[in-house]
Amino acid sequence: MRVFVTGASGWIGSALVTELLTHGHTVVGLARSPRSAAVLTDLGAEVVRGTIDDVGVVAATAAASDGVAHLAFQHDIAFTGGFEQAATADRAVVDAVGAALAGSGKPFTIAAGLLGLAPGKRVTERDGHETVVVEPGHPAAGPALRRANAEAALALSAHGVRSSVVRLSPTVHGRGDQGFMATIARIARDAGFAGYLGDGANRWPAIHRSDAARLFRLALEEAPAGATLHGCGEEGVPMRAVAEAIGRQLDVPVRSVPPADAAAHFSWMATFIGLDAPASNTETRKLLGWEPTGPGLIQDLDAGCYTDAA
Repeated sequence: MRVFVTGASGWIGSALVTELLTHGHTVVGLARSPRSAAVLTDLGAEVVRGTIDDVGVVAATAAASDGVAHLAFQHDIAFTGGFEQAATADRAVVDAVGAALAGSGKPFTIAAGLLGLAPGKRVTERDGHETVVVEPGHPAAGPALRRANAEAALALSAHGVRSSVVRLSPTVHGRGDQGFMATIARIARDAGFAGYLGDGANRWPAIHRSDAARLFRLALEEAPAGATLHGCGEEGVPMRAVAEAIGRQLDVPVRSVPPADAAAHFSWMATFIGLDAPASNTETRKLLGWEPTGPGLIQDLDAGCYTDAA
């Protein structure tokens, strides 16, 4: 297949590009800068210049491709107070690609998230599809909009698009990751102790970068229209275990942070750090024959993937 990938030079996207090329596919990557273009060229992909705001470029490139993987999201805007804006831009891409691929039967897979879908419940692929209505400007409005975007992508299956959604774990880990785990490690180094919220029993699903890339490839190759897939290699890693692993690597104490002190210690992560979000991958593994083979999160933490450069 000739696959168009947004976010192709990013943490997961670049791994997907390599995964697709290794399996005989041609890749066209969207690059918003000369640096991103150089990364893609070095990987062996073709390049189209533009951003996800260039919906005309996105639509034309999608129409000229055999499949599309939409991994780009404006995280820099989302996590600096503009989540609604980022989610709106994301929806424009979903709509543009949907229109370009309508009636073609071509695959279109997008990245979504597992964190916060149903706190405290072990979320399955069948959960989290209900409509969530939140007033504009509410702190949950952006995440609700992005969740609606995933449902809009799935709905394209009724319009002749083989659409699927990969709900990713909050941590897609590995050496070089600059996401949540890197932030938690930096906070621990700066504070002089590795903290967890409350009793630290809350769980986060996790997936190694290589397993996430393979899942996206399988989604493009094999997922039936309307499939919801769970990108979690581990269904729930206790956050106290995460703190203990970071503490071992940094040689600092490990202790609980009271909920009242969460914002002061964890900063912008205070909203997420205490969520209990276990997630099942049973139906995904059965549907695609996908079996995670990469290292686990604690294994990567113990290997210094985050603390060596923290």
